[in-house]
Amino acid sequence: MRDGLEAGSVTVTGAGGDEIEAYAAHPVGAPPAGGVVVIHHMPGFDEATKEITRKFASWGWSAVCPNLHQRDAPGADPDDAAAASRAAGGVPDERLLGDVEGAATYLRDHPTGNGKVATIGFCSGGRQSVLAGIGLDLDAAIDCYGAFLLTPPPSEYKLNVASLEPRLGELSCPLLGLFGAEDKAPTPEEVKRFDELLTELGKPHEFHTFDDAGHAFFAADRPAYRQAAAVEGWRLVREFLGRHLAGAA
Repeated sequence: MRDGLEAGSVTVTGAGGDEIEAYAAHPVGAPPAGGVVVIHHMPGFDEATKEITRKFASWGWSAVCPNLHQRDAPGADPDDAAAASRAAGGVPDERLLGDVEGAATYLRDHPTGNGKVATIGFCSGGRQSVLAGIGLDLDAAIDCYGAFLLTPPPSEYKLNVASLEPRLGELSCPLLGLFGAEDKAPTPEEVKRFDELLTELGKPHEFHTFDDAGHAFFAADRPAYRQAAAVEGWRLVREFLGRHLAGAA
């Protein structure tokens, strides 16, 4: 069955050696290929994110999404776990790196893998995907409207995250950025500055900003969904991964 896939809950070894819940999807009957770590948005480890994980498997790449909020509210539903994570100041950067590294190791060790791994993240996960590209050895990273990447969030957000600007020189893989022209976090001005900084540093990247789209334009289950931007965005994601996950590591 060359167009089939298998999906379900798995366990990966995350930061500090913790065993954490994850959702994985693998193509069936396809040749070995790269893998994708899906970094969920602040609303958490939800059905929409699991659907995205399955999308990559349907395209021929194994994918896994670790539950980044599990430690904050074990066994809770995604909304409650996200609220607990936000109340704790968000996912600490070093813990995020450990959890994503564990997910990447899972993909590299899986029989469907070719040793290459990329990350993709949405909203808070977009920032975290860039962070993973800085702190880990990856083959590619994708930032979908990552908020508060260069500028820390206002105090009312109660998120304890720092600017990644001082660390952009450490980015070790190509980066794809997908943004909405009507977004407030990040604004088009912030995206422009991000683009300029990466260009000055000589970091390979490509950014695309979509008109008539704001934050979360990929979210098909939300009013923010914008079909034209999402369809073109997924085409760009697939083409970018096809270039950077081909072959063997």
